[in-house]
Amino acid sequence: MSENILDKFLRYVKIDTESDPNSKSYPSTEKQRVLGRLLEEELKAIGLANVDVDEHGYVTATLPSNVDKKVPTIAFMAHMDTSPDMSGANVKPQLWPNYDGNDILLNKETGLTLKVADFPEIADYVGQTIITTDGTTLLGADDKAGIAAIMSAMEYMVQHPEIKHGDIRVAFSHDEEIGCGVDYFNVEKLNADFGYTIDGGAIGELEFENFNAAGAVVKIQGRNIHPGYAKDKMLNAILIGQEFNAMLPVNQRPEYTTGYDGFYHLMKFDGTVEHATFQYIIRDHDRAKFEAKKIEIQRVAEFLNQRYGAGCVTVEIKDQYFNMREMVEPHYHIIENAVKAMEMADVKPHIMPIRGGTDGARLSFMGLPCPNIFAGGHNFHGKFEYIPLESMVKAKEVIVNIASLYAE
Repeated sequence: MSENILDKFLRYVKIDTESDPNSKSYPSTEKQRVLGRLLEEELKAIGLANVDVDEHGYVTATLPSNVDKKVPTIAFMAHMDTSPDMSGANVKPQLWPNYDGNDILLNKETGLTLKVADFPEIADYVGQTIITTDGTTLLGADDKAGIAAIMSAMEYMVQHPEIKHGDIRVAFSHDEEIGCGVDYFNVEKLNADFGYTIDGGAIGELEFENFNAAGAVVKIQGRNIHPGYAKDKMLNAILIGQEFNAMLPVNQRPEYTTGYDGFYHLMKFDGTVEHATFQYIIRDHDRAKFEAKKIEIQRVAEFLNQRYGAGCVTVEIKDQYFNMREMVEPHYHIIENAVKAMEMADVKPHIMPIRGGTDGARLSFMGLPCPNIFAGGHNFHGKFEYIPLESMVKAKEVIVNIASLYAE
């Protein structure tokens, strides 16, 4: 008998799968494998073939074709980890059926409230079932909603063989939240023509553009002299770092950008008079503007070295991922059919750029064009995270529709 998608989701979010950016192992936390083993057993129970968990913990499976003609092989993918920005342990999801449009008291003890004034988009879901946290953890809809939608779609298609489809690959990864989701993923072994990550936000989101991304580490070597005798001798690394940051365009900070705007984001600072380190991420959808931002970082460093002495400021820049648009757009049918699949499910498509990155961005450059589809959640990575149940159900329907469209 078919299991409710809600039951799947609630089971998955109660498993702590928080990733760890400081870990040297893969996956970064062993507890992610706990969910992987559960999914392995569930995929077998549903009836999928070639269920496999490889040495790196990637879970893959196949729903074999039920048509007698050659059609594209499609992959549907989601990630098992949750963000280290907030605890994913002891998640206690709360259900609010027939949501009335008012503020939601998440925690009676602390008074923490999900306020419509702060998150007005929640009013779009009046009458639906809202799933929230209890205000002490994140929820984990990013991306366990995607996992639940994929698992539910596979189960539905197994039980409804009248729905025609080609080979469907399923893949679940680790460590997406710390940028390592596909570090060891074997695209050739997956053997799909293209894929979709089910890892987007609000219902209707469809994304095939993301940031070009780089990280920059700025190191400043100061000179510490007793402050009583420091005149014309001291170089305060903290203040030079502040000067460096002030020379970057203020209007290109995250808090002043939206849409296709790029930014420089100062993520972390650590320093003393003698030595300081500033860590940035650099983002832009436009490749030329992205490269210009990296050049600007170097230019500012050179200027300060001329002022304070050679070697005072050093910069290390490392590219992280690139805009998948250039890899997806030549196969635009992937987007067109996703739009059609949403319309078939009475979902209004909302094509938009991702102001971030997904596993799909890297996969696209690994030879698997892979746009991103909504899973339905809001306010990821924090205690105000929530998801309307009906959005998750629609994500499942879209997956089924995409599979059937390519078998026509």
